[in-house]
Amino acid sequence: MAAGGRRRRPPRYQSLAALVEDSQWPFLFLVSDFSYGADDYDGEGNEEQKGPPEGSETMPYIDESPTMSPQLSARGQGGGDSTSPTPPEGLAPGVEAGKGLEMRKLVLSGFLASEEIYINQLEALLLPMKPLKATATTSQPVLTIQQIETIFYKIQDIYEIHKEFYDNLCPKVQQWDSQVTMGHLFQKLASQLGVYKAFVDNYKVALETAEKCSQSNNQFQKISEELKVKGPKDSKDSHTSVTMEALLYKPIDRVTRSTLVLHDLLKHTPVDHPDYPLLQDALRISQNFLSSINEDIDPRRTAVTTPKGETRQLVKDGFLVEVSESSRKLRHVFLFTDVLLCAKLKKTSAGKHQQYDCKWYIPLADLVFPSPEESEASPQVHPFPDHELEDMKMKISALKSEIQKEKANKGQSRAIERLKKKMFENEFLLLLNSPTIPFRIHNRNGKSYLFLLSSDYERSEWREAIQKLQKKDLQAFVLSSVELQVLTGSCFKLRTVHNIPVTSNKDDDESPGLYGFLHVIVHSAKGFKQSANLYCTLEVDSFGYFVSKAKTRVFRDTTEPKWDEEFEIELEGSQSLRILCYEKCYDKTKVNKDNNEIVDKIMGKGQIQLDPQTVETKNWHTDVIEMNGIKVEFSMKFTSRDMSLKRTPSKKQTGVFGVKISVVTKRERSCVEEVEKRGIEEVGIYRISGVATDIQALKAVFDANNKDILLMLSDMDINAIAGTLKLYFRELPEPLLTDRLYPAFMEGIALSDPAAKENCMMHLLRTLPDPNLITFLFLLEHLKRVAEKEPVNKMSLHNLATVFGPTLLRPSEVESKAHLTSAADIWSHDVMAQVQVLLYYLQHPPISFAELKRNTLYFSTDV
Repeated sequence: MAAGGRRRRPPRYQSLAALVEDSQWPFLFLVSDFSYGADDYDGEGNEEQKGPPEGSETMPYIDESPTMSPQLSARGQGGGDSTSPTPPEGLAPGVEAGKGLEMRKLVLSGFLASEEIYINQLEALLLPMKPLKATATTSQPVLTIQQIETIFYKIQDIYEIHKEFYDNLCPKVQQWDSQVTMGHLFQKLASQLGVYKAFVDNYKVALETAEKCSQSNNQFQKISEELKVKGPKDSKDSHTSVTMEALLYKPIDRVTRSTLVLHDLLKHTPVDHPDYPLLQDALRISQNFLSSINEDIDPRRTAVTTPKGETRQLVKDGFLVEVSESSRKLRHVFLFTDVLLCAKLKKTSAGKHQQYDCKWYIPLADLVFPSPEESEASPQVHPFPDHELEDMKMKISALKSEIQKEKANKGQSRAIERLKKKMFENEFLLLLNSPTIPFRIHNRNGKSYLFLLSSDYERSEWREAIQKLQKKDLQAFVLSSVELQVLTGSCFKLRTVHNIPVTSNKDDDESPGLYGFLHVIVHSAKGFKQSANLYCTLEVDSFGYFVSKAKTRVFRDTTEPKWDEEFEIELEGSQSLRILCYEKCYDKTKVNKDNNEIVDKIMGKGQIQLDPQTVETKNWHTDVIEMNGIKVEFSMKFTSRDMSLKRTPSKKQTGVFGVKISVVTKRERSCVEEVEKRGIEEVGIYRISGVATDIQALKAVFDANNKDILLMLSDMDINAIAGTLKLYFRELPEPLLTDRLYPAFMEGIALSDPAAKENCMMHLLRTLPDPNLITFLFLLEHLKRVAEKEPVNKMSLHNLATVFGPTLLRPSEVESKAHLTSAADIWSHDVMAQVQVLLYYLQHPPISFAELKRNTLYFSTDV
């Protein structure tokens, strides 16, 4: 919740099961012992879905593990509800124990600070209870005794439990001793979780009663709309006004906190510490409590059998995301010679053949594509929040790493399969929620349909395939129910795309893709029949969908453009490179209402596989890609991620690039000022690569300390200036957030408890050298200003964190060699966490250098 903002209205629930199923429920979800693969998914996921696709055999269970620590889940270790938690990896006795104990205090002090806030909230809720009870027996009661007991049910008990816990824990943290034991306090807190079960069961009734009383009694309405919550001891704000409805939601919001903290404490407590078995037991109790709630949920099954048959010729098929009834659904779309059919795969019983269920069909004779102007009246597409997509990527990377560890250690196949199922769930959600490019089709006799694609490439492919078939003499028709059954029944046998495009469906011996930097020179193009204004874009795949990475200049009024422009593209498990050639449109009336961009015409497109043996050479590899009669010549070479970690110090005493930040602290500002002056509304600023030759020219001028640098900047392409700034930070002798603090940043961002994370992350900033901190805070404010223009430049905070995170924060070369065995491991272990670190600070309220240095956060300690 934003600072000073008001919590959203808590949802209503018809049952405990509905409460647990709801995506806003604050528990984290883990799918346990359900099985669905490429051939038995249902695809009825929706935009807010957090569990497996609807229709899977077993409902999602409440996860007993935090997002950042999947290895700590008792379920994930193959145990049942009563399984004791497996000791976290890397904390064998004596291994980095001192470091773990330091993080342990940060976790505890942060949790203690949040406990104080929680107790203040419970006190505020209890404050009106006594006067309300006092008036209940008078001639003019505000509420009856029964209403009071319903609204405030178990609040007093919860308050007393947490007040006792806080009073016992506080002196132990304030008078810190690394050997002090406090596991028994968490053990006792966990044993009292039953009071929360009673509160949750009554929650819906309590809300309804409070709302009815507010509507019928003005006096109670005034009380419930403005309850005063005391601020923390060291806070400037003495009181905050909160509604009763929001405060009643606090225990539900709090119920998983102790479990999350227990995970963090176990992670940073040596196995031989006296607290370890106590914390293990507390975690076991907490997990069993959460699991007991799941027992209220009945599993659901669906089984439908339809006849099979064969008819017509299948031209093209694939998985597309359809927006239906304001939610996203994964569909298998089949293009036959005369009809487009949209289907979903039905769940069937074991041993039975899989069946498709037709959602709708359009005869090609009746299918039309709405123009951009006609699309204005269609429902608008709302992109899925970037931070949730990043969370999914982080989970996928962590699970990939866990699977590789299990295989390397020859772990049980059952454990590996369970991890693969969890990875499929997250990959499915990413596949469902990442596409943003609209592809609209319309039945001239009725309804319109909307698909979302990840790239202009796919949209062009589908449109071209349909338009090619429409050139034939097609007749309109209506399928009878029997004919539709026969056609739908043939889909399973005729399909050419068998699996959902996620890595968990790939064979183990398939290439994991490339991790590092692909250098591409787009030379020239031939084959255009008439002069046009031409440019190319480059796309690579990442996590199953394609992302635009670079764009050449527009070469005006020519049939043979010669760009000769070099780009550096970061690869994240990429297997394919796409080149799209466009004709630039300058007609401002042709605006796509979905994204407010002028529609450029695709002249040609092509795709090549990134073969590691071909690409991973020191020499440039030149190739030609053919697209609709057009030939584009390009060259490429690849630099692995481990090679990119090497930082070369500058040989020039007066240079800028490769010079320590303490020597050069202000020269990067000229690039920032130029971006803010004329590039802040540039689509894809910082994401789209600048021309490599321009970047190198700017670098040389900076290193030479040329007085004409400002004049050169004003004439240079803005993407080249943005690329120069990124290069400056990447070529620092050590990253801006320093080698020394890198492990601490990785541990801090992994903390599950928000208060502990805040405490740790702010303390780490204070620990940075002043020049690094000043530069970092300056860059933060700049990136925030760029993100304010997201509706125009399409660069959110999350996009910017993805671009800059691995540049500002990366492991030292020594550490990488010591702990990681492959480029893929480097990505899965670190890059997503690096993005999350920068994103944390970008999403944080403004951070002042003076305030940061002056203030010490609550119960802070040295790292």
